[in-house]
Amino acid sequence: MVKPSDPNAGKTSSPPILRGKQHDAPSVFQPEGLLREARRQRGTTGETIPELCLLDPDGDIVRLLASRGDARLVDNWSCYHSDMYAFESGGRQVGIVGCAVGAPYAVLVGEQMFASGCRLLVSITSSGELKPLGPRPYFVLIEQALRDEGTSYHYVPAGEFAAADAGLLERIHDTISSAGLAIHRGRTWTTDAPFRETQHLLDEGRRLGLAAVEMETAALYALAQARGFAVICLAHVTNVMAAMEGDFEKGEGGGAVDALRIVEAISVKFEDILA
Repeated sequence: MVKPSDPNAGKTSSPPILRGKQHDAPSVFQPEGLLREARRQRGTTGETIPELCLLDPDGDIVRLLASRGDARLVDNWSCYHSDMYAFESGGRQVGIVGCAVGAPYAVLVGEQMFASGCRLLVSITSSGELKPLGPRPYFVLIEQALRDEGTSYHYVPAGEFAAADAGLLERIHDTISSAGLAIHRGRTWTTDAPFRETQHLLDEGRRLGLAAVEMETAALYALAQARGFAVICLAHVTNVMAAMEGDFEKGEGGGAVDALRIVEAISVKFEDILA
């Protein structure tokens, strides 16, 4: 029986994810070009979208808003890969894209949001608990995220963590807390492979003091750092990796009711947050 040859035999160079990135060089493929072609093909106007945008990786917020009749489709959102809805919160229109799960997709959508008029992007993602910070479910304002994914390495040089902008983080924390909403702060682990969360990796995350595991934050914070965008990520800690019966209890409306309270607090103080 002939065994396949090892394509990596004799090679000692660094892996492709670390090679040739030229982080200061512009990309040939730009979100503005993609949006231009989508507008041409779809006949959309290219008008700007809401300045406050929300990524909803689980889709629970979008589903709740739709069930209430509180969300409308944003016709001029020209992204090929997603639908955007708008809803009113705190006297301001908020754009939301549901099911934007995983680092590459979150950044793909996020780049197009900022190219279309977004000024502040908030991601609220369901997360697995590593270091308990309270009774589940609860929210963690993510300060830093371990870069165990691929997307961030295309935006900023290799490193262990991607971090939120310190000033933005403090203003968001103060805004949520002053609204009387409970919020924890902590670091998370961003992974590209949720079904490869081995016991060794979970134990290592706990050793590092990481609060939870999720799939988007490191890439979104790297995007923010590279582009100068305002991005903040929250982990909605809901589960312990489905390791026991009855896991994944998210709260009212799949956790969307509490998430919308956070969004409203941010919306009310939007200009102050970005000042």
